[in-house]
Amino acid sequence: MTAVAVPPFVVIGDGPPADVRANADKLVRWASKLLRAQFFDKYPRHIIDVWVFQNERSYERNVRELFGDSPESPYGYYEPCDHALVINLAMGDGTLVHELVHPLMEADFPEAPTWLNEGLASLYEQPAELDGRIVGLPNWRLPRLQDAIKHGWAPSLKETMGASRRRFYGTRRRSHYYAVARYLCFYLQHRGLLEHYYRTLRLAHGDDPDGVETLGQLLGQPSWSQLEQQWAHFVLGLQYP
Repeated sequence: MTAVAVPPFVVIGDGPPADVRANADKLVRWASKLLRAQFFDKYPRHIIDVWVFQNERSYERNVRELFGDSPESPYGYYEPCDHALVINLAMGDGTLVHELVHPLMEADFPEAPTWLNEGLASLYEQPAELDGRIVGLPNWRLPRLQDAIKHGWAPSLKETMGASRRRFYGTRRRSHYYAVARYLCFYLQHRGLLEHYYRTLRLAHGDDPDGVETLGQLLGQPSWSQLEQQWAHFVLGLQYP
């Protein structure tokens, strides 16, 4: 294993040392610096271990040996009790940036609604830098969401925002909730409102735990049917790849 400190993270990988250092510098250091500048005022108080494994076999074996369990996902996951991110790099490095968002948001906005936690994390599964800022690009979730919208299967924005943690993660609509949450964040990013929305809701969450009222106010108080139509029209106009 090679370990590289990128406070508050320590990147630990079983690949060639040069690759581990590249992941630490070009992904973890880069993404965490930009995310903190744009969203997060507080940083984790604990050291967060970022375990990056080169292939599925290594990922599954090391998760069993290190944590005594099978992986929760073929891609990777964040385990808050162990202060650890665990990533299967064979599935792409977008998962690493996705999972970085979770401990950062946990420290800065622990009351964040589930949809925002996963929507913001999912937004950066396809990250890029534009004018010194981190942005999310269209990704593999888009065609599935467009198909669901066309056939009337997609949950509404209001349903997604109001879904409890149990409902968001525990139903067969989980993938649709993720997609709606991601592309609501993408819509706010497109409008130049994402960071303002995050910071406004962080202050207002006591009165608006799901963020519904804050969203309406920020977008000029359209009716929900109007907002759903505007958002769906926007999503259907996107392209991937």
